[in-house]
Amino acid sequence: MNKYLKLLISIAIPLIIGYLGSFFTAVSVTDWYTTINKPPFNPPNWIFAPVWTLLFILIGLSFYLVWSKDFAQKKKLCLTIYSIQLILNLLWSALFFGLRNPLLGLVEIFVLWLSIITNITVFYRISRASGYLLIPYLLWVSFATILNFSIVILN
Repeated sequence: MNKYLKLLISIAIPLIIGYLGSFFTAVSVTDWYTTINKPPFNPPNWIFAPVWTLLFILIGLSFYLVWSKDFAQKKKLCLTIYSIQLILNLLWSALFFGLRNPLLGLVEIFVLWLSIITNITVFYRISRASGYLLIPYLLWVSFATILNFSIVILN
């Protein structure tokens, strides 16, 4: 497969996951989310879409770098952990915003956080740059975990 097609597919997959997650978010962010108590460090709603778009592009680039190295004979492991963390990313939106359940979201986001750590570790062993590209994602999800925890406490 040509490298440009691999790059396009690599970036498209996490962007599609983000787009699917936005269906859960869009419905709740304008009504339910405005009514719950949030901590003072809660960012404005408009910041989430551009941040997540950038993060999904970085996630895709990270995957592309690993795919470009033919997964260093760890194809099944790479695809499994990568898929798990993407599914968990989507699941968080479904639990927190779709079901409007911050507690379930908190439990799930911790599992997501662990899966990102695992993803970074696996990808880093194949391509250091790939592992580094996932660090902003880990940092944002760390912040989101603190925010999610605060929302559970305040509500």
